[in-house]
Amino acid sequence: MKNILVWLVGLGLGLALSFNCLAQSIDLPPVKAGDTWKYRNTTEKGANGWTQSYDEIAVYRVTSSSIYFTMKQSGSTQPGKDLIAGADWSRLRDVNGTETVVGRPLSFPLSPGKTWEVQYTEQHPNKLHKFEKWNTKFTVVGFETVEVPAGKFKALKIEGEGHWTAELEPTQTVVQGAQSAENNTTMVTQVQKTSAIPATGRTYKAFWYAPEAKRWVKSVEEYYGNGGVRSDRFTTELDSFKLVD
Repeated sequence: MKNILVWLVGLGLGLALSFNCLAQSIDLPPVKAGDTWKYRNTTEKGANGWTQSYDEIAVYRVTSSSIYFTMKQSGSTQPGKDLIAGADWSRLRDVNGTETVVGRPLSFPLSPGKTWEVQYTEQHPNKLHKFEKWNTKFTVVGFETVEVPAGKFKALKIEGEGHWTAELEPTQTVVQGAQSAENNTTMVTQVQKTSAIPATGRTYKAFWYAPEAKRWVKSVEEYYGNGGVRSDRFTTELDSFKLVD
């Protein structure tokens, strides 16, 4: 009987510990001026394009709603770019005249199973597209051990799957030619118009957030075009970091 009681108590403690691990929640970290991170970036384009670089991120101001930081490519003699992110490292920019969240890989508090979405439509984002519509749904998957140049971390993995749609700008091509007849040459001009063409694709993103680094230690972003063919993959891995006490 005593052995059974001991076993039941142990089982109860094990279940409680397991439940606590599953229910663990991570709050917004106290990012401070002076916090720095260095990342190794790998860019893959198509089947053969591959480049690698290093970026340094240094926080110089923090408010209740924003993080002000400088991003600079390691080894570059050019000055870095001063940028602003949300308090959760969300990325904002002007879309159709309105400041809009276009990226939010983290949504605190973080806990396994949590979901959120980022979606927006932008008119005339570039010379080729009449509009682009982006939609991404993020899900906190759970804790994983991930190893990067900065070391081994117990990180919370967040995945984002989404799709995009666009419409190509209509174009027109002017073709000129000469027609010759007896004692006469005439220039002929033809205008060929192309109507707007729709385009679609998908995206996949993954971020491994480590509380001890106050930021993700690894990220992967993939972009797919028509037919499900991957066009780009961007990978970042934490190389080193320094946090203010």
